[in-house]
Amino acid sequence: MKELKLYQLNKDQFEPFGDIIDTKQQLPFEINNGNCFRYNNLAKLSFNKGQAGISLFKSKKITLPYSFNFMEKHPLGSQAFIPVFGCRFIVIVANEVNGLPSDPTAFITTHGQGVNYHKDIWHGVLAPIDDDAIFTVIDWIGDESNLETYTFDSWFQLNL
Repeated sequence: MKELKLYQLNKDQFEPFGDIIDTKQQLPFEINNGNCFRYNNLAKLSFNKGQAGISLFKSKKITLPYSFNFMEKHPLGSQAFIPVFGCRFIVIVANEVNGLPSDPTAFITTHGQGVNYHKDIWHGVLAPIDDDAIFTVIDWIGDESNLETYTFDSWFQLNL
């Protein structure tokens, strides 16, 4: 089993894979007569034909150490995950080599951070660490298959 280092989610390291969705990425502007602040356009949504959909996913908590050997990607559209109640979760991504995920990298979010995986990026499954969690998911909706999966021959393990 290969042990992975767990990095704090940060823009510089995560940018090749997607966008961080939180209130720290930009200054807001006031709306609603000063009663609300808008953090505008925090993720680069990208879809081949079809449309964007908003769904809710309910995910079971994982425990650390966490072992995985499975990744997936969505070639037809980006996929954003925003925790409804601000939980922390593990984000696993990988570069692609010869059509397969290679050398996964793992991040941990802070409370209130979400992520948007760019189209065609290998990533792990939802992995909240504090409790079971509900995520708002914005992704591609259409009639074609938008899921490719891969199971590694060996396992990877994460610890805090």
